[in-house]
Amino acid sequence: MPPVAYAFVLPAVLFMVATVLYPLAFTVDLSFRDVGLREIVAGGGEFAGLANYRAELGGAEFRSALWTSMVYTVVSVALSFAAGLALAVFLNHRFPGRGLLRSALLVAWVLPSVVSANIWRWLLDGTYGLLNAALRGLGLLDADVFWLVQPATALASVIVATVWSTAPFAMILLLAGLQSIPGPVHEAATIDGAGPWQRFSRITLPLLRPVSVTVLLLLFVTTFKTFDTIYLMTRGGPGDATTILPIHAYLEAFSFFRFGTGAAATTIMLLIPLALSLFYFRALRREEVA
Repeated sequence: MPPVAYAFVLPAVLFMVATVLYPLAFTVDLSFRDVGLREIVAGGGEFAGLANYRAELGGAEFRSALWTSMVYTVVSVALSFAAGLALAVFLNHRFPGRGLLRSALLVAWVLPSVVSANIWRWLLDGTYGLLNAALRGLGLLDADVFWLVQPATALASVIVATVWSTAPFAMILLLAGLQSIPGPVHEAATIDGAGPWQRFSRITLPLLRPVSVTVLLLLFVTTFKTFDTIYLMTRGGPGDATTILPIHAYLEAFSFFRFGTGAAATTIMLLIPLALSLFYFRALRREEVA
């Protein structure tokens, strides 16, 4: 590799070091120190070993946030994948206006999360929200429902908002996978007497498995680290009903100024999708060898 080539690569390397590697190393280092607001301003911080991790893993707030994160992530990913697959199967058929409909569905995905969160906060507003107005107009509601301030409905509301913005992403990847399946395979199955459900369950789904696993992994990683959508809609409330791990880590660091435990929560939060990704790549390599 000629020396001049390094000059072209250097800016990208410096950018990665400044925006990814250094913040990651700083966060991990912070998680092993007893750091409050004074230490952040003045520098330093006494080495605390695993004390921050023990405090987090043994704390009720962290366990509650972890449980809420898993419920939020698993339900959102399952619904996003199901909705994306249904839309992909529908759009895989030719009909007038298919391109326009596909573009319209992608709007929910390309919108900034700040815009999406505010749209849903307005739709679900207890007093002026469009959802309450529509339900009252249909005679299904007698009194206003404050969807985002009731523990029973707040988590479901942010899940719906998340699915609305991530299902188009799943749709476009699954649609690409569907279009890569050879047409003669379905034609042969039809000639053999297979019905639509048999073709879907015995041909489409197995051939779509590699794409499906990739989509599920990407959805999990993206959803698990969600912060802005939930924070803008509920601030993690009411109570801790929607306090997932990213919000818990944010509150620890920037509301209670416990930067050490906040960094420990962030590090733990990074390890979960990392472990899942490593498991996925090992399974993928095993399939390629086989």
